[in-house]
Amino acid sequence: QVQLVESGGGLVQAGGSLRLSCAASGRTFSSIAMGWFRQAPGKERGFVAAINWNGGSTYYADSVKGRFTISRDNAKNTVYLQMNSLKPEDTAVYYCAAGWFANTSPRDYAYWGQGTQVTVSS
Repeated sequence: QVQLVESGGGLVQAGGSLRLSCAASGRTFSSIAMGWFRQAPGKERGFVAAINWNGGSTYYADSVKGRFTISRDNAKNTVYLQMNSLKPEDTAVYYCAAGWFANTSPRDYAYWGQGTQVTVSS
């Protein structure tokens, strides 16, 4: 079992920045891949970014490439999502997830956090 708790969401103006954190407990954090997904009202949950077990490989959705950065600190059992140049269309509930591979499909992740709201005003 892996327990995930996100934090760092909030309200920010367009062009601003936020850093999301996801603290993990339970299983050995350093052996699992982590991902960030988001879900806006009326839309399906979509891939944002993923990172493999040691941070050596990262993946991004085209819509966030160059603006968002995923990273992890295995000593702190935490994964981060640095979000810069935020746009109103980034508004969503952001979820972190844990799985065996850094894939883009939500179905490949077995454990999920409760989500944190990010709202970007224009």
